[in-house]
Amino acid sequence: MSRTKPHSPLSRDRVLRNAVAFADEHGIDALSMRRLGQELGVEAMSLYNHVKNKDDLLDGMLDLVLAETEPPSHELTWDESVRASAVSVHAALTRHPWAVHLLLGARVRPERLAYMDSLLRELREAGFSADTTYHAYHVLDGHIFGFSLWEASHRYTPEQIAAMSRLFEDVIKESDYPDLHEHGQRHFAEGQHREVSAFEYSLDLILDGLRKVHAREAR
Repeated sequence: MSRTKPHSPLSRDRVLRNAVAFADEHGIDALSMRRLGQELGVEAMSLYNHVKNKDDLLDGMLDLVLAETEPPSHELTWDESVRASAVSVHAALTRHPWAVHLLLGARVRPERLAYMDSLLRELREAGFSADTTYHAYHVLDGHIFGFSLWEASHRYTPEQIAAMSRLFEDVIKESDYPDLHEHGQRHFAEGQHREVSAFEYSLDLILDGLRKVHAREAR
């Protein structure tokens, strides 16, 4: 007689990791204690032995996402360090698109604060003035989270993309909007442009500008 493979014991880590996986697949709005309990094969009340409430669950989920990011490293030059850190944060938010909405809301997590502090310190120790650091920080953080938020709101199924392509051809006619039509076609076409990360492309433009500012302030 075959036996059902027993579940691993319920723990806070297991609850949080299953909640993250559920939100990745179904979205954060679909997550409830009842649905999570069903995923884990337990009653919802059992979860409260490991998380205090829904807020504690969400905070723990965000901490797991933030643990996937890398703060700026002193082993690299300031621009390489900032770039590598930004790419790691964007990658984590791409894997977990629901997290960007929560992190931009009222939820303040210690690892998020530590990241903010480390980015500011990296810029100051690189030699940027306090005023330049103020602006550079907002440009970088705004790009990381703003771009990730934009991407999170532009996720489509193949069926949706096919429908958008047909609608595009009906509405954005080449005779009326030639440049917009050319641009739009590239959204639906394969090619070399698909191999370029728009996030990293724009991040490099920001860093190129900051290098020029850095050189001026070093004089």
